[in-house]
Amino acid sequence: MKALCLTQPGQFDFNDLPEPADPAPGQALVRIHRIGICGTDLHAYQGRQTFFTYPRVLGHELAVEVLKTGAGVSNLTPGQFCSVEPFMNCGGCPACRLGKTNCCEFMRTLGVHVDGGMTERILLPAAKLHPSGSLTLDHLAAVEPLCIGAHAWARVEPAASDSVLVIGAGPIGLAVMEAARAALVQPLVMEVSRARLAHAAWMGWKTIDGRAEAEEQIRQALGGSLPRMVFDCTGNPHSMMACFRLVAHGGALVFVGHYPGEITFQNPNFHAREISLYASRNATASDFRRVMGLLESGRIDVKPWLARPVTPEEVSGQFSIWLDPEAGIIKPMIAWPA
Repeated sequence: MKALCLTQPGQFDFNDLPEPADPAPGQALVRIHRIGICGTDLHAYQGRQTFFTYPRVLGHELAVEVLKTGAGVSNLTPGQFCSVEPFMNCGGCPACRLGKTNCCEFMRTLGVHVDGGMTERILLPAAKLHPSGSLTLDHLAAVEPLCIGAHAWARVEPAASDSVLVIGAGPIGLAVMEAARAALVQPLVMEVSRARLAHAAWMGWKTIDGRAEAEEQIRQALGGSLPRMVFDCTGNPHSMMACFRLVAHGGALVFVGHYPGEITFQNPNFHAREISLYASRNATASDFRRVMGLLESGRIDVKPWLARPVTPEEVSGQFSIWLDPEAGIIKPMIAWPA
């Protein structure tokens, strides 16, 4: 069985892997059809991914087909197409017992801590598979990044009357904005990439050019005020440290992007504004169910995000393009041949 393995930063090779065994109780054997590429994969390619060792089979944004199920599996049947919840939690740590499976103490994420979906077939826990009878393969692979945005949105649950700023118009920022759309909230979006600014404007979002003085633009857009809720989706330490000054007094800041280092802020400003600071990590099964329902009902749409799927053989030559925000590619996809 073939797998596309990131053997070291910047180097992919096709490896032969053993065929998966028959599924054990509670498991399902699935065929991979689509693999979405995100910042996690791009950082791993660059050698900048936290919690990561080489070699590794990437791939956690997956659309799969159920081939066979193990004993005791009642939620799946062979032939169903599913999105994959790639966060393998332990079930027993304090976070899991509280239902916060997204930040399990012993988390193992597909394609990061353990091998992922850039392969032909894989065994997965049946509980991590979310079937749909109507979503396309591309949409199923896009569910996971949408869930990251939905989970971040749920951390503070802005009301329709709240002013919201989303910093970063890459896939995760767009996912937060789709959560806003479902909640009937019209956020501002700030971005430094010309291509991403243009794409966000084309999608109908109100944009702030992050290359210019941001606070003045934001206050002008909000009638002199600052936003009550700010979501930083950049993973950029300069943005994450600077955005404290963009939060209104009594407001909240959510760090959705991840930076593998220290973040500092000026305490008098933080304290005077009584800012509530939140981290947002991964997503839960309830996020998957909600997002898939929104996609199936047409309340959110990711078609404008999706690039033409490439083959596994084309991947090595594409990563340098995908790493360039000005290339205008929001959500790269790999189509694994059946």
